[in-house]
Amino acid sequence: MITKASLEDIPALTILINSAYRGESSKKGWTTEAHLLEGKRTDEQEMTQIFLDPKNTILKFTENDKIIGSVLLVEKENQLYLGMLTVSPELQNSGIGKKLLAEAENHAKSLGLSSIIMTVISVREELISWYKRHGYVDTGKREAFPESGIHITVSEEPLEFIFLEKVL
Repeated sequence: MITKASLEDIPALTILINSAYRGESSKKGWTTEAHLLEGKRTDEQEMTQIFLDPKNTILKFTENDKIIGSVLLVEKENQLYLGMLTVSPELQNSGIGKKLLAEAENHAKSLGLSSIIMTVISVREELISWYKRHGYVDTGKREAFPESGIHITVSEEPLEFIFLEKVL
């Protein structure tokens, strides 16, 4: 079931998101960034800030009272920014990501927004292909990947974000 997440979901969401993006647990799924980045993907402080901004919505996919997927949606002018699409590593390739993506599109339409945009690390070719199969196109826009204490690059390749968009 997909519903809107709340502040009380922050601990479970933080664990889920970190398990899917970084560290050994993420290597069970195909969307890991562990070969590119060390550190955490997010923390409870960042998640709290996300929830406190009224332009942000986090949808959660729950099964048997456990959060197994989530996605961050941010209203930006006439577009919806989609970020941190997450599925538990053990459950990837089971259609949960596709369902969250479809619900994000419904959310954008309900707000009267004309498109969804996102950033993906340029070397994540398999993930970029997955989004393209779901109607997203490369806009040609690029942005440097941010270095910080939480995002520690271990990749030999330089990292940058590419922007993908789907017009609704």
